[in-house]
Amino acid sequence: MSGIVLSASVRQNLLSLQSTADLLSTTQNRLATGNKVNSALDNPTNFFTAQGLDNRAGDINNLLDSIGNGVQVLQAANTGITSLQKLVDTAKSIANQALQTPSGYSQKSSVTTAAITGATADDLRGTPVGGSAATSGSLTAGAFTAVDVSATKSMAFTVTVDGGTAQNVTLDAAAVTAYNTAHSASLNAASLSATDVANLVNDQITGAVVSVVGGNLTFTSSSTGISSNVATSAVTATNTPGGSTGITAATGTAGAAAVAGVSPLDTLTLTVGATGGGTATNITFGDGTAGTVKSLNQLNDKLAANNLMATLSSDGKLTISTTNDAASATMGTIGGSAAGAGKAFNGLAGGAPTQDQNSLTARASLVAQYNTIIDQIKTTAQDSSFNGVNLLNGDQLKLVFNETGKSTLNIQGVTFDPAGLGLSKLTSGTDFLDNASTNKVLDTLSNASSSLRSQASAFGSNLSVVQIRQDFNKNLINVLQTGSSNLTLADTNEEAANSQALSTRQSIAVSALALANQSNQSVLQLLR
Repeated sequence: MSGIVLSASVRQNLLSLQSTADLLSTTQNRLATGNKVNSALDNPTNFFTAQGLDNRAGDINNLLDSIGNGVQVLQAANTGITSLQKLVDTAKSIANQALQTPSGYSQKSSVTTAAITGATADDLRGTPVGGSAATSGSLTAGAFTAVDVSATKSMAFTVTVDGGTAQNVTLDAAAVTAYNTAHSASLNAASLSATDVANLVNDQITGAVVSVVGGNLTFTSSSTGISSNVATSAVTATNTPGGSTGITAATGTAGAAAVAGVSPLDTLTLTVGATGGGTATNITFGDGTAGTVKSLNQLNDKLAANNLMATLSSDGKLTISTTNDAASATMGTIGGSAAGAGKAFNGLAGGAPTQDQNSLTARASLVAQYNTIIDQIKTTAQDSSFNGVNLLNGDQLKLVFNETGKSTLNIQGVTFDPAGLGLSKLTSGTDFLDNASTNKVLDTLSNASSSLRSQASAFGSNLSVVQIRQDFNKNLINVLQTGSSNLTLADTNEEAANSQALSTRQSIAVSALALANQSNQSVLQLLR
């Protein structure tokens, strides 16, 4: 080929044609692949940048499968919790049915007093008994010596000084106590001397001073200085101005005051030991004030905390028995002064309750139904798994959200079998026997329900986070792939136009090359 000599114009047209063919090949390759950068030779910067973006998008896309599995694991746990909640609600309905079933005992533990005379629902204390009427006496003639005003005894008379208004004088235990307090004295109400009596009278009158003369009380007017003596039950004082009465005696002296009767329960105390898990009862019977108990309603208010209630029969018998809440319990020990000798509650003790077999059989059936639900709770929790991960059986779910493994979420599972929920099987003949034992079961079911709702909320929050990251990763993949495409994709419209232009240029170059070869053809004609 080195021996072939082409003219300059031919060579120029040939180079132009080769360049056009190269450009046309490049354009056709871009149209065929859709990329303007197909290798590092096309554009090293764009090629390797786009490759990095594509690689990251691919890595994140690979994580989407595990994230999707994580979503399903959470969905499985949520489905399990929903089913467990329904089972717990079913167990609640069984327990509530037990509350509506007749008590398992035909006779509860109770005590009944003998008839309390006069006791009513408004006043349990009954009619007072043992009182006495007041008795009266008179002053003994002679000197006042060893006067006894203790206990229920008293002495009373009036004093008129200088014709003024009669002043009442009372000598009794209360007057002695008041005098001792006021004067820091220690008079003995059971044995008052004439001097003691004088001191007590002086504390109660005005206008005269009392002293003792010859064992008699002598009253000296403060204004006139005239004195009078008292020695008998009826006295007309002498030597008083105008001849007016000085001192006279009154009734009730040295007699016995009235004694009020005592109600059968008034002021007495009653204690009942803790019954069926209740609080021990302490009661004081009284007028209903200051925490004392007078009426049946007040008594029942006091007994309620100890699972007890009281009733009063028409003939005055007071009965205290256990409530339905503690029908299976035996009353606590009876004590207090109301249980003392000769008192209403003396010698009383609550006996063991009597079982009702028909009711117990019905309650045993409810226990069996409840235990079946507990079994279902256990199997439901065990079956709430996805791809080998069970968040209701204590498993842990770890999710990775980015290609470096630095963005993760650890979701710790819970153990929601019966034990994990605080539930257990019941025992026939022990559980559901009365309202108290049934309410305990209801309390545990309510706590289990609260745990389920709380965990459902926690899993729901985790699921929202995972779904948000799942959507974020999908959008991020699109962003990365778009960025890669912007660096490598060709504009097909532009490349199509280029292809048309290059085809035209190629045709022109071929024509130009033909023209450049015409001179050689002319020489060829001459040789012919």
